[in-house]
Amino acid sequence: MIELGSFIAGPFATRILAEFGAEVVKVEPPGGDQIRKWGLAAEGEEDSYFSKVILRNKKSVVVDLHYEEGREIVRELLRQADVVVENFKPGTLEKWNLSHREMRELNPGLIITSVTGYGQTGPYRHRPGFGNIAESFGGLRYVTGYPDRPPVRVGLSLADSISGLYAVIGTLLALFHRDRNQDTTGQVVDVALYESVFSLLESILPEYVHLGAVRERTGNQLATTAPSNIYPTKDGKWVAIGANSDSLFKRLMTLMGREDLAQKPELSDNRGRVAAAGRIDALIGEWTLRHTCDEVVAMLEQAAVPAGPVYGITDIFRDPHYREREMFLPVPDASGAEIMMPGIVPKMSGTPGSVLRAGPVSGAHTKEVLSACGFTEEQRGYPLWLIRLMCCCAM
Repeated sequence: MIELGSFIAGPFATRILAEFGAEVVKVEPPGGDQIRKWGLAAEGEEDSYFSKVILRNKKSVVVDLHYEEGREIVRELLRQADVVVENFKPGTLEKWNLSHREMRELNPGLIITSVTGYGQTGPYRHRPGFGNIAESFGGLRYVTGYPDRPPVRVGLSLADSISGLYAVIGTLLALFHRDRNQDTTGQVVDVALYESVFSLLESILPEYVHLGAVRERTGNQLATTAPSNIYPTKDGKWVAIGANSDSLFKRLMTLMGREDLAQKPELSDNRGRVAAAGRIDALIGEWTLRHTCDEVVAMLEQAAVPAGPVYGITDIFRDPHYREREMFLPVPDASGAEIMMPGIVPKMSGTPGSVLRAGPVSGAHTKEVLSACGFTEEQRGYPLWLIRLMCCCAM
């Protein structure tokens, strides 16, 4: 599998596939993927922890696609590959004579997974797009935040990650179709960041088209179901409670000593509770404030009502459930030191994934691959950028 992507969406997709056994060769420009400079880094190191996570299990080679020699080596690499994942802006690969059509001429069975801001077609196809833009254009940002404040973003690159997941799904579906049907023809998997975001918007589209309803920002309160919110506790923490089914609501009200509300006809179904959500949330908040967060979670667990604390990373790292589920993985990096990384999702009973190494430094596998290619000492005297190009052939 060849990764021609950069930043987040494409590399996120190939990271998941690499965790489950795909051999991923990351083709980077001289100087490396810019993701290497995103986020914090260990003292004295250039590469960020973010890059070491998102590039884990991959091999890195450096190819300058601005040179024809570099493009020719990539073409040879594509002839041998099952999948290529790219997230260049549409038109970029065409300028380098590496269009999807030309890739498929080199290798008719190749699966080409393309992740872009706006997709391969449409009037906006040439626009650049990052996660921030996709979350806004895709409608998610508009409904995130409080009604009396500007739209807000989540604290992570959600659009990129969701698009990466769709890229994995599409890639696997294409491979399954090709191999199951013993087909020698691949296909293009076209993933647009904004569409990945838009696909998360539940029933917002039909509500608007058929009822004229426009979903607005509602803070932590869901617009379509209640009660489902976060509530303050006695020890200054927050707890999330989801009692938004008929039976769960009755159990929560009974636990709170409010059997009168549990039996109230107008609150017996979701529509009635949504209409009274503000009043219900206030009552729940008064109850949670009389207890610590741990007490609230324990009582709700006993009552079989979904609840959980609002965690920061300090809380997460202390939690035994995360550890039992192996969500903290110590992984060796190039220096031999261990880096703590998030674990593998999903858990597979028969073919579990693994993380063998952190993301390598840019071009780290040049010497290894060059030797595998059988290049002589004389050939190793070529300019460094050309050596890096030639090494790709072995992947």
